[in-house]
Order: sequence, then structure tokens, then C-alpha cells
Amino acid sequence: QVQLVESGGGLVQAGGSLRLSCAASGSIFGTNVMGWYRQAPGKERELVARITSGGNTMYADSVKGRFTVSRDNAKNTVYLQMNSLKPEDTAVYYCTLRRLWVAIPDYWGQGTQVTVSS
Repeated sequence: QVQLVESGGGLVQAGGSLRLSCAASGSIFGTNVMGWYRQAPGKERELVARITSGGNTMYADSVKGRFTVSRDNAKNTVYLQMNSLKPEDTAVYYCTLRRLWVAIPDYWGQGTQVTVSS
């Protein structure tokens, strides 16, 4: 089993920054993808960013240029640096882990709330 524990959410004013962290523990696949999804009230869950164990990254168009995903493989930890935050970034952010060759995350974190005030 794998556990994902997120931290770093909170309340910030528009234009501000937050950094989310997610530590994975347990039987982690050697080749994997860690990522961040978010779900705002009344909206579907969406992929925000993801990074492979080799360092390849992908971002949703809505966050390109503002968010940066990174990871420390030695610590099995993934980060999401969020800059120039907008009220529409308000959501619960979920950390995920999946095998490289599947499309849907195998594991999800419990979620952390990010609220951006205008």
C-alpha cells in the first residue's frame, strides 16, 4: 500500500504564492508519475500538473507559467509551487501517484484546501 500526505494549503490573497508538498510512503513503483489534481466547488476534478520519475512535466493550460511541479525522488516527495494565484485557483488540491503506463492514478492523497481571495 501507498500513502500520500499533502501539506501547504491555506488562504492567500490574489497574486500571492503557496507551495504544496506531498510525501509518499509504502510500496512505491520504481517508474511512476506523481501529480496534482484539483476540484473546485461545483466543478469536475481536473489535472493541474504532473511529473514523471524521470523529470518530464506537463501542465494544464490554465496554470502554465504560474505553477511549477518538481520532485525529490530520494524523499519520494512532489511539490507544487503556485505563483500569481487567482481566485479561480481556489479548490481542493489532491496529490496522486500512478504507474507510468496507466492513465488513472493508483493512489490519491486526502486533499488540501487552497483558497485565493480577491
